[in-house]
Amino acid sequence: MLALDILAERKIAEAVAQGELSGQPGEGRPLDLAENALVPEELWMAFRILRNAGFVPPEVEVLAGIAELERVLLDQSVDDATRARAVKKLALLRTRIENGYREKVLARMARSV
Repeated sequence: MLALDILAERKIAEAVAQGELSGQPGEGRPLDLAENALVPEELWMAFRILRNAGFVPPEVEVLAGIAELERVLLDQSVDDATRARAVKKLALLRTRIENGYREKVLARMARSV
């Protein structure tokens, strides 16, 4: 165990002993690790910090945009011009997702060779 790990464990134990960590949200409940099923373990903390600070990966923002456009297309009260714009934007966003995924796969394959 690294010295930093030992120091961190000691500080946490002191805080627990002094009651500084009691009353926290989620106290006594197990962590929900399912949200990180596809994320490497060493990145869990970084992703959690970013998410709690309001940052999301660009892919998530694009997927949210796709979901919103799909809701627009399902709305029967939307006029034809709005529907046509939504179809074009939806195609663009889907292309972005597919290209981004393709680039990541190719980069991973290049590293493994």
